[in-house]
Amino acid sequence: MMADSAPHVAGWYLSPPEPVITPASDCSLLVCFGEQISLASHRRVRGFLRRFAAPGVVNLHPAYASVLISFDPLRTSHAELAPAARAAAAAGEPEAESRLVEIPVLYGGEFGPDLAGVAALNGLTPEQVIAIHSSAEYTVCFLGFSPGFPYLGGLPEAIATPRLAAPRKLVPAGSVAIGGSQAGIYPAASPGGWRILGRTPLELFRADREPPALLEMGDRVRFVEWRP
Repeated sequence: MMADSAPHVAGWYLSPPEPVITPASDCSLLVCFGEQISLASHRRVRGFLRRFAAPGVVNLHPAYASVLISFDPLRTSHAELAPAARAAAAAGEPEAESRLVEIPVLYGGEFGPDLAGVAALNGLTPEQVIAIHSSAEYTVCFLGFSPGFPYLGGLPEAIATPRLAAPRKLVPAGSVAIGGSQAGIYPAASPGGWRILGRTPLELFRADREPPALLEMGDRVRFVEWRP
């Protein structure tokens, strides 16, 4: 989906600055591609994950615009890892093929208790919020918070809404929600402060499935209004 044909997404198409590499702890290194949630930063993160390899690395933790490298300090150090990280971060990342996944959503009512509030805060009707939310194409920037929870970039600016002042003690599994400029789907029932627009019947995570998570980093997502 090109920028000129998409609902306006603040900053989503901005180019990231030059990568910055800094120690994050005595056993971790942070590679940062900026602070902005953007498609270009996401592609740089994906490219880094493909290219980077070094002895002594324990884990790589991707986020919207950064990668945290955890390492074994008995096997390597910041100084030894920095050149490999710098080389992997410096290369550009061409746009890669990605999977498109459609997510059916029951909007509003008992399934989307915050739909009317999001509409009111943005000067829209609930129907307009549904239309805007389901017209965009999102990107799974990374998985986190709980197993299979997709952090989605690409939320249209017209419906970006602050999180709830007080988080709910229990958000039902399958809840489709937004928080600030982010979108996501709760794979399991859990506490949460994002605003719930609807619910999907799809199971985002099942431990007995291979792979267990329905979505993976780099997937494109479209929400489709479902009326059973």
